[in-house]
Amino acid sequence: MPASATATDYDAFLHAHVHSQPHSVMRYDVDGESLWVKRAGATVPGWRLRVLGAAAKALRMPVLTPVPNPGGRAAMAIEVARLQDLQRRGLRVPTVLAQCADGFVMRHLGAPGQETPNLGNAMEEAMPRGAHAVLALWKQGLQAIAKVHKAGTCLSQAFARNLVRCPDGVIGYIDFEDDPAAHLPLAVCQVRDALCYAHSTAWILAQAGALEPARAQWAAWVSTLSPDARELLHASIARMAWAGRLPDSRRLGRDAQRLRSAFELVRADR
Repeated sequence: MPASATATDYDAFLHAHVHSQPHSVMRYDVDGESLWVKRAGATVPGWRLRVLGAAAKALRMPVLTPVPNPGGRAAMAIEVARLQDLQRRGLRVPTVLAQCADGFVMRHLGAPGQETPNLGNAMEEAMPRGAHAVLALWKQGLQAIAKVHKAGTCLSQAFARNLVRCPDGVIGYIDFEDDPAAHLPLAVCQVRDALCYAHSTAWILAQAGALEPARAQWAAWVSTLSPDARELLHASIARMAWAGRLPDSRRLGRDAQRLRSAFELVRADR
C-alpha cells in the first residue's frame, strides 16, 4: 500500500459517500489507491426463494436449492463477514477498510487506475491467442475454486464474473452477499461452485475449440473432491442428461447454447 494511503480516514470517506453516491457500488481513486464503496440495496422478496426451493425438491436436485439473499443491510453484513472470513483463510479477497449499517468501503484488488478483468472477460480476450491460452485461464479458475474448497469453505456464486485476475496473475474472489454454507451442507455448496463455474465458462471453451481438452482437466479436478461432493455431482449431472439432447442451434437462444455446452463439459464425469 502506498505510504500516502495511510492518511486516508476510511470511516470518514465511507460516510461521505455511502449515502450520496448515485449508484449502489462505485469506485474511487484516492490517495494513491482505488477504493470501492458498496451501499445496501433493496430487500429481496421471500416468495422467490420459496418457488425456487419447491422446484429444486421436485427435480430432486439439492444443488438448485436457493440460498437466501436478504438484500438491504443484512446482505451488507453478510458480505463483510464473508470477506473477513475468507481473508483469514488466506484467500485473495478485497480488504474491508470501514463499515457502517448502510454499507462498507473495500480496497480494489487491482492496481490504482487500472481495470482488473474478471475471468470470463479474460478468457474471451484470450481467444485470438488460441485454445491453449483460453484453456490455461480456465484451469487457473478451476484451481482457484479448489483452493477455496481446501480452505474448508465455498464461494457464494462461483461464476467467472466473480473471479478476477489480479495484476500479479493471482485469482481473487468478489461478490459475497449470501452465505451458502449457513444454509446448506458444505458438499452441496462446493458442487454448486463447480456447476456455476462450468455453466459460466463452457460456452467460451466451446467457442475457442478448447472444450475437448477441458473435459480431461474437469475429470481430474472432480477426482479431488470429497466423496460426498463427488457423489452429489454425479447425481446432479445424471439429472441434467436432458441438456445433452438440446439441438446445437442458435435459434434456441444463448441460454440453451450455454446449458448444452456446460453439459458437454461435465458429462465426462458421468
